Amino acid sequence: MNVSATPWHLRGNWSPVFDEISTDNLNVTGAIPPELNGVFIRTGPNPSSGHSPHWFLGDGMVHGIRLANGKAQWYRNRFIQTLDVTDPLEDASQSIGDLSRGKGNTHVVAHAGKVLCLEEAHWPWRIDAELNTLGYENFGGDLSCSMTAHPKVCPLTGELLAFSYFSFEPPYLKYIRVGADGKLKQLEGIDIPNMVMMHDFSITRNYAIFMDLPLVLDLELLSTGIPFKFDRDAGARLGVMPRNGSNADVRWFEIDPCYVFHPVNAYEDGRLINMYVSRQPSAFAGGSDEYGNVGRLWLWTIDLDSGRVTEQEVDGRPGDFGRIDERLLGRKCNYGYLMSLGGEGISEQPVYGSTLYKYHLGNGACEEHSLGNGNIHGAEPVFAAAGPGEDEGWVLALSHDEAAGQSRFSIIDASNFTAPPVAIIDLPQRVPYGAHGNWIPDQAPD
Repeated sequence: MNVSATPWHLRGNWSPVFDEISTDNLNVTGAIPPELNGVFIRTGPNPSSGHSPHWFLGDGMVHGIRLANGKAQWYRNRFIQTLDVTDPLEDASQSIGDLSRGKGNTHVVAHAGKVLCLEEAHWPWRIDAELNTLGYENFGGDLSCSMTAHPKVCPLTGELLAFSYFSFEPPYLKYIRVGADGKLKQLEGIDIPNMVMMHDFSITRNYAIFMDLPLVLDLELLSTGIPFKFDRDAGARLGVMPRNGSNADVRWFEIDPCYVFHPVNAYEDGRLINMYVSRQPSAFAGGSDEYGNVGRLWLWTIDLDSGRVTEQEVDGRPGDFGRIDERLLGRKCNYGYLMSLGGEGISEQPVYGSTLYKYHLGNGACEEHSLGNGNIHGAEPVFAAAGPGEDEGWVLALSHDEAAGQSRFSIIDASNFTAPPVAIIDLPQRVPYGAHGNWIPDQAPD
């Protein structure tokens, strides 16, 4: 095959792996904290055929690392046994409108005793903590639309809050609220003027916050697989709705046109809502495989009385994939963890950096954790709690050494973030650059 003609997402460590392996013989450098008892699961696009028209459209493959009693008990990787893997269609267009044809290739979230693998155009797919596929999840048939890859699990109520934007007819946005019992409680249509790619959203104690940003449907791009293009003239705004509210309750606040793939956290401060995001000036401006714009940490302050939003860049370091101690989701937290990004101005592919960031959100100070030299590229930093304090825990991250062809899993002391990892687990095969994941503890810490 002509390498130059091969799409970037099928080259190097972006390319898929095909062998599903299980091993309990893992090389560990350092000491695994005994408090870490559970499984880390990350998903990502990994086309089982070896080909896909776009990175976002590869079949989902989960990679799992099981830790218990100070030991790395196993590493496994599995294709999620979706219909596109077990019963693929010759013509993919035949699947349009079939919500069961999801890939589960973007995120992994645990809720109500279920582990959900998600993307944003279909229903989630369920797996268990051993990485076995259990089937698609539509909440007993009550969910009649797709669901975002980034639902939020409220640490106070146990609710799973989500939305759907993948609708070719109004209402283009739907709000989804699932109870702590795993049953659908609310499916609410919300009026927005265009079908836009709304990848993520935020919640606070009392509100859901939607980002109506100008990455707008363009059917002329349908052949690319991702028919969205940035249109600054479409405007940008934030919608604030009570978490049990309706379309009539949404208040819209204008902001400068931009794009956000991932917020970090949001919280209320009296009549203000502070919302930290990785903001980039645009997305897909040159097509759906254009990644020249990267995010930086910004603070949006929504004034519920004046109706205005104050927009402020917190730091100039390029970064995204922000995470926090999820026990503080929707409330004020002190720390946010981001992955550095490179390749600004390079249009061909995203570039994962060699550094992780720990932001002190109160003053914008940033600590950096180096994953190694420039040949090593990281992944989303996931916080695993180990005690009641926000800084009592570990930051978990995959990385890959391009020169050595070695993937690894790092465990970093969150309270000593700039120090070397307390443990590094060498993985038995290459782990392609992927999307999101989570630490799923056997027992949640207090």
